[in-house]
Amino acid sequence: MKTKKTFISIFTLCIALSLMACNEKTAADTEKPQDTQTESGTGAADASSSLLNDLYQQENQLFADHEDVWNRVFGMMSKDTTDSGGNYADFLSDTIEANKASFTDDELKILTDDIGTIRKIEEQIAEIEKKNTSSGDTDQNNNSEAASPFKNFSGQDFDGNSVDESLFSGNSVTVINFWFSGCKPCVAELSTLDELNNAISPMGGEVVGINTDTFDGNEAAMKEAAAILESQGATYRNLSIDSASDAGKYASGIMAFPTTILVDRNGNIVGEPLLGGIDNPDSYDALMKQIQSVIDADNGEKQD
Repeated sequence: MKTKKTFISIFTLCIALSLMACNEKTAADTEKPQDTQTESGTGAADASSSLLNDLYQQENQLFADHEDVWNRVFGMMSKDTTDSGGNYADFLSDTIEANKASFTDDELKILTDDIGTIRKIEEQIAEIEKKNTSSGDTDQNNNSEAASPFKNFSGQDFDGNSVDESLFSGNSVTVINFWFSGCKPCVAELSTLDELNNAISPMGGEVVGINTDTFDGNEAAMKEAAAILESQGATYRNLSIDSASDAGKYASGIMAFPTTILVDRNGNIVGEPLLGGIDNPDSYDALMKQIQSVIDADNGEKQD
């Protein structure tokens, strides 16, 4: 199940250029069957990414058109009811049904209509991903180590300094918060995340923000995000990552924003994602318990 916010990285131009290149090389490649097969496979994968991107953007536009009411829905989501194998529309519908009294009749009509459209889009996404999975299984060896999106990690902070997987190996736990600049709940929790960073730093922990608007080194987006962080008094490290990287793909598949995850020093995600802000006592305390658990486990491994 992929989710969606009002940002998804754009591959369309790259795909168009890729298809043009394939067409120009057709005559020359007829003498190289193996190379032709390789380029054909790459082109198919790129076209698939382009189509998925278009479908994601259709959903994102629905959320953007009715931003206020959908932001409220996202704030009501519970990670305990997430079903990664189901249609995202069902998850949204269940969330709305459980909180039906919180919406007016007009708002329910908007949400119901949007969900009908989302359901159809999700069916198309599921079909594409099914084909991609079948294709990928023939070419890749899936193992638990390769499954982590933070292996071979790379990015840059807003000052242009490069960051790699040593970010994780240097910490007992790294708290990664995914956000974007137009997300009000995301902005609201920034000062609390800064407090959290200060609290866990002596324990071997660190909070790191990944603003998905800043993908691919988008300087304008980084400048905007930096200004927002400064206005909220948040000084912890924030990163821009490549949208095509494993971490970038993971971020593009997040269900609701903000989302916070814990990563151990080996780059593995630990526990379940925390959906929604941590700027309330219950969420903050729950996150702190998870953080302490990872730190305790890390200290135990060191002693062994």
